[in-house]
Amino acid sequence: MEKPKDSSYNYHELNAMLNLYGADGKIQFEKDRQAARQYFLEHVNKNTVFFHNLKERLDYLVEDEYYEKELLDKYSFEFITKIHDYAYSFKFRFESFLGAFKFYTSYALKTFDGNRYLERFEDRIVMTALLLAEGDEQRAMTLVAEIISGRFQPATPTFLNSGKAQRGELVSCFLLRTEDNMESIARSINSSLQLSKRGGGVALLLTNIRESGAPIKKIEGQSSGVIPVMKMLEDAFSYANQLGARQGAGAVYLNVHHPDILKFLDTKRENADEKVRIKSLSLGVVVPDITLDLARTNEDMYLFSPYDVEKVYGVPMSDISVTEKYQEMVDDARIRKSKIKARKLFETIAELQFESGYPYIVYEDTVNRDNPIAGRINMSNLCSEILQVNTPTTYNEDLSYNQVGKDISCNLGSLNIAKTMDSPNFPLTVEAAIRALTAVSDLSNIASVTSIKDGNDKSHAIGLGQMNLHGYLARERIHYGSDEGVDFTNIYFYTILFHALTASNKIAKERNKTFVGFEKSKYASGEFFKKYIEKEWKPMTARVAQLFTESNIAIPTQDDWKALSEEIKQHGIYNQNLQAVPPTGSISYINNSTSSIHPVASKIEIRKEGKLGRVYYPAPYLTNDNLEYYADAYEIGPEKIIATYAAATQHVDQGLSLTLFFKDTATTRDINKAQITAWKAGIKTIYYIRIRQMALEGTEVSDCVSCML
Repeated sequence: MEKPKDSSYNYHELNAMLNLYGADGKIQFEKDRQAARQYFLEHVNKNTVFFHNLKERLDYLVEDEYYEKELLDKYSFEFITKIHDYAYSFKFRFESFLGAFKFYTSYALKTFDGNRYLERFEDRIVMTALLLAEGDEQRAMTLVAEIISGRFQPATPTFLNSGKAQRGELVSCFLLRTEDNMESIARSINSSLQLSKRGGGVALLLTNIRESGAPIKKIEGQSSGVIPVMKMLEDAFSYANQLGARQGAGAVYLNVHHPDILKFLDTKRENADEKVRIKSLSLGVVVPDITLDLARTNEDMYLFSPYDVEKVYGVPMSDISVTEKYQEMVDDARIRKSKIKARKLFETIAELQFESGYPYIVYEDTVNRDNPIAGRINMSNLCSEILQVNTPTTYNEDLSYNQVGKDISCNLGSLNIAKTMDSPNFPLTVEAAIRALTAVSDLSNIASVTSIKDGNDKSHAIGLGQMNLHGYLARERIHYGSDEGVDFTNIYFYTILFHALTASNKIAKERNKTFVGFEKSKYASGEFFKKYIEKEWKPMTARVAQLFTESNIAIPTQDDWKALSEEIKQHGIYNQNLQAVPPTGSISYINNSTSSIHPVASKIEIRKEGKLGRVYYPAPYLTNDNLEYYADAYEIGPEKIIATYAAATQHVDQGLSLTLFFKDTATTRDINKAQITAWKAGIKTIYYIRIRQMALEGTEVSDCVSCML
């Protein structure tokens, strides 16, 4: 490896020079590249176990139980040699110091004592490709090319665990329903422990649990409500982690018409009593359209007892539309109710978001209007991008299953928008990603939580994400949030959807199998395709048309959609859900991408990385000549971010993890205004609210443990 200039400096010092202007008054980007090379010379090479050849290495890793023998046995040694040679032929180099540091700190296989490395980046990619190809040699080769070229990046659990004998699951996160009985609550806590120790973040729905003071066995005032359940869950997550590699993380969601809603929100107040204060559990609220309508007209909003609602309607509160049944429930004397000012609720939400970034928001009716699957969506996950139908599970007294419901696992991975636009074969890149994520679903076997396993086996649901939107736009000299920027986002996601559905249809035909319930979906009826068949979707700006032409990417026509619709009506699709755009943290760094599809928080991000201290990360494609295209998220403001996300949302069957950024002059009124703007624009969920003054320099308010890392 070439010896870098300035070798008298160590890699940490070279990286820090990014924060110092050079003698010419410009940012010293070359110092970061030198830092990456120096990191290998000073640290990686000296701490990597040496093997004479591939056979010696694999024999050692299998015999000492580092690698899964069963996986390698699916392929001939001749092919394994070939695919390793292929991976190394790309001569991959990390484009930033933080990318290299993150890989070797968080992903590379290490000796059991944690002191020495047993893998290079190429080796990790090969093991991931071998696992996700499920014995198909050509698919494994294709996947190596897609990952090492930076076009597709599996989520952390998949990339971290693939092929390892001692590992957690491949799945990013899980969603669980909790019903209004002690058996379900106990099972939820146990399931959270089981899932958390396997490395997944867990979100739980609490809407159906009866409120504080509700009767138990007709004795009034006996229920403790949702807060004690939240405290038990928080303790469970702090106890269970994945072999110490990833901290347990949980979130809870509550409908705003639940009588405990204000107590629920108060658990995040900085001055809350320690008996009720929730420190590490994430909070989300489910907001129906009626709530916003009542706030608009400054009316009272009624809160309904879930216990009574279930008695009256015969189904849990989360399975009915509060908007549709609101007046009916108000008029029904059998349902106990109380009331608060709707505007006061939103003021409280904004106050808490100002303090902590919480709660997340799910716009329930928007979500369900856009849901192509039969059934109801009533919650999301830790990062607010997973939106799938669930069903309740019932238990016997001994906690055995009476009827297994449908819970959710998140099978995630992301495309790098810039690299995907550069792909020599755009449809193949999308198909490779869909097949890889389908393999994650196929290989997932969470036997400890039957409702998760059953739900995954029936739905084959995946979440193809995207990252590096801001990096791509800046590379092409387009301002984030501009007319051209929003236009590109619209057409890109439109085109991705077409090829994702095509790939899922192809898998369905190959396997002669669809997800359970396909025949009741809007795909089967053809309703889903109307907006694409009845209207021509094309670039509205010449620049975006030029980008697709130069990349040799065909934009699907109405005739293309008609043909695809007929194919899907006849043969179906394999995956119940296809897209979800999570926040991306570590995988963005190793992939040299801007996170997700939101703008950069700063041109040069500053992170605190354990004992190493401050580490500097330049925005991908940032140079001294294009600084003007990297206005940060606080400068860009919520309106342009919402417009960008709204353009993408209309082509995504699940959600997008939307963080809104505000300057330090923002007020709670500004936050409420942005929430309303987002709702009117068709946004499905809001993740964090970030105020510049409360964000630690160069870091996120909080990392989503399941999806970002």
